[in-house]
Amino acid sequence: MSIALLSVILLILLFAFLGAGLWVAFSLLGVGIAAMMLYSDAPLGLVLATTFWGHSNSWALAALPLFIWMGEILFRSRLSEDMFAGLSPWMNRLPGQLLHVNIFACGIFAAVSGSSAATAATIGKLSIPELKQRGYPERMVIGTLAGSATLGLLIPPSIILIVYGVATEQSIARLFVAGVLPGVLLVSLFVGYVLLWAIVNRASLPSENMAASFREKLYHARRLLPVLLLIAGVIGSIYAGIASPTDAAAVGVVLALVLSWSTGTLSWQSFREGLMGATVTSCMIAFILAGASFLTVAMGFTGIPRELAAWIGGLGLSTYTLLAALTLFFIVLGCFLDGISVVVLTASVVMPMVLQAGIDPMWFGIFLVIVVEMSQITPPVGFNLFVLQSLTGRDILVVARAALPFFFLMIVALAIIVAFPGIVTYLPGQM
Repeated sequence: MSIALLSVILLILLFAFLGAGLWVAFSLLGVGIAAMMLYSDAPLGLVLATTFWGHSNSWALAALPLFIWMGEILFRSRLSEDMFAGLSPWMNRLPGQLLHVNIFACGIFAAVSGSSAATAATIGKLSIPELKQRGYPERMVIGTLAGSATLGLLIPPSIILIVYGVATEQSIARLFVAGVLPGVLLVSLFVGYVLLWAIVNRASLPSENMAASFREKLYHARRLLPVLLLIAGVIGSIYAGIASPTDAAAVGVVLALVLSWSTGTLSWQSFREGLMGATVTSCMIAFILAGASFLTVAMGFTGIPRELAAWIGGLGLSTYTLLAALTLFFIVLGCFLDGISVVVLTASVVMPMVLQAGIDPMWFGIFLVIVVEMSQITPPVGFNLFVLQSLTGRDILVVARAALPFFFLMIVALAIIVAFPGIVTYLPGQM
């Protein structure tokens, strides 16, 4: 059987499994088993067992459930309320006023939760009723939340960066540090867009007079100190080389528990709910990673990645053309799969092409995460859109249209890091 025909059969089989509603992990396993049976005489059971054990017994993967647990604890705390109160006085004089609170609050919460959906839900619960009551345009309220919540995938500690690091054997600490400046870039683009929109559409915004003295601003800003200390404890320890990502994740859990206890939101019920939520999510991701690892090994036996990389190399595509094609591919794939599934599903096939083209795999990880962020706000399976739809009660297409400008801003961010790759590689180079 030719490689091309086998590739088509496996691709059809994968979409058939996914279309039938089979779990992603089982779909990946099924395709891997089919590939081994059709194209290899290797002992299937032995390969399956050793792959599952080898890729589940990864110390780097231990950071995953800890960061997820940290996010679950903070999700049930008073953190979003404190951030809103602490940020609001500083945003009053900016064009767009409290719309900027959405952006900065999402950026801060993303830095401690690592989850896009959790960021959208947590900040949205507080800001949507508040901003609508004050008369802010619903489209901009939804749009700033939809776009800014995706920062949970990029600003460390990012769950998807851990998944990418494990799947491609990249340093998770370096990936975390590499995501800092691109995260700042995206926040800057979002703020810049809101500033320009507010200047052009001044009549659409409420005329609020909420001037506060510098002393009053500092007084309200004290509510930001706990979360800033948490970020410094987690990210600072990694950047300074004091702790590995797994050690920092454990520190983050302890600090999150202390923060939750100090605000009076920690109870046995919230503790159990957070622990169970983290367990369920971690098991799901670990199972998907195990299935993807087996598929990667199966693809190695078939030779598809090697042949595909050679075929791409034979086309003579420039680096920019290859990146443009991969961007379109990932956006389309992200319309039907969640971000983690996109990463683990494509790693075995895409990485040989990336290495063949001479692209830095660490830089490509940040590039891929930004593209996956874009897929979080594209229908029909944009997770952030579903979260905001449930919070607002509006049609999914209305939510998607509100998020569209921020989708294009992410394309601008992609173009900038392609033109200036040092934005991604500078900080890791200083470690």
